[in-house]
Amino acid sequence: MRAGKRVFCFLMFLGLLASLSVRSELDARPQPPLRILLSNDDGIEAPGLAALFEKLSALGRVTVAAPSKNYSGTSHGVTSNSPIMVAEMDKNGSKWYAIDALPATCVRLALEALLPEKPDLVISGINSGENMGVVTFYSATVAAAREASFIGIPAISVNVQRSPAMKYEDAADFMADLAREVKDKGLRPGFFLNVNYPALPKDKIKGVLVTKQDIQPSLEFYERRTSPEGKTYFLPTYKDLVQAPERTDVWAMANGYISIAPLQFDQTANHELGTLETWKITKWKK
Repeated sequence: MRAGKRVFCFLMFLGLLASLSVRSELDARPQPPLRILLSNDDGIEAPGLAALFEKLSALGRVTVAAPSKNYSGTSHGVTSNSPIMVAEMDKNGSKWYAIDALPATCVRLALEALLPEKPDLVISGINSGENMGVVTFYSATVAAAREASFIGIPAISVNVQRSPAMKYEDAADFMADLAREVKDKGLRPGFFLNVNYPALPKDKIKGVLVTKQDIQPSLEFYERRTSPEGKTYFLPTYKDLVQAPERTDVWAMANGYISIAPLQFDQTANHELGTLETWKITKWKK
C-alpha cells in the first residue's frame, strides 16, 4: 500500500513538472505582433504622427489613417455630407491613408472599410499641444480615440505640451511602453485613455500619474477689433490653465508628471436620475 502511494506521488510529481514545463514554454513563446491603427488631427504630414509610427513599428503592423490636412479643434465632428477622397500610400511596407475627412471619420472609415481586420489598438496623436480638462471636448485628437472606443477597440489619445523643448520622440517612447501594457492588460469597453506628456527632458519628469479630468472652464478671450473697412471682428485667444485640484490632468502637467486620464463616453449623470424623476414634468401628458 505504501509502495502504491509512493508511485502515485511520483507520478503526480512528474505531472506537475510536465505542466510547469509546458507553461514555461508558453510564457517563453514570442507574443504575436500588435496590429495598431494610428490617426491624428494635425494631418498626415505632422511630425508627431511620424515619431509615433517610427517607435510603434517595432511592436507589429502599423497602419496610418489620418486627415489629409490639419483639423485641430474640430471636436467630434464627422464628415457625412460629401464623398470622402482617400489617397493610399506605401511607406516601408506599411499602408498610409490620407483621408479628406474629419479625424473621427478617418478612424471609423479605416475600421469599417480600409483595414482587412480590426486592430488591437488605436492611437491618436501625437498632438502638438496639451488636451486636458474640458478642452478634451473640443479636441479632435481625443475624438479620434473616442470613435474607436465606441465600437469596443482599445484606444489612446496622446498629446505633448507645446513648447520649444517639446520632444515627440520621448513621448513616442513612452507610448510604445504603454501600448505593450494595454495589449497585456486590455481596456474595459466604454472608456479610453488620454495621455498628456510634459515638454521636459526625461530625467526631469517626476513620474506617471493616473489622473482625473479637470472640470474648470477653459480660459477663452475674444479681443474686439476693427478692420480697415470699418467692420467689427473678434480675435479669439486662449490661455493655458495652470492652477487645478491635485491629481487632475492639469495639475499633473503643471507639476512635471505624465498624465494618463481614463475617459468614458457615457455622459449620463447617473446620480441625478432619481432627482429628475421627482420632477412634476415626468408626469406630463398632452
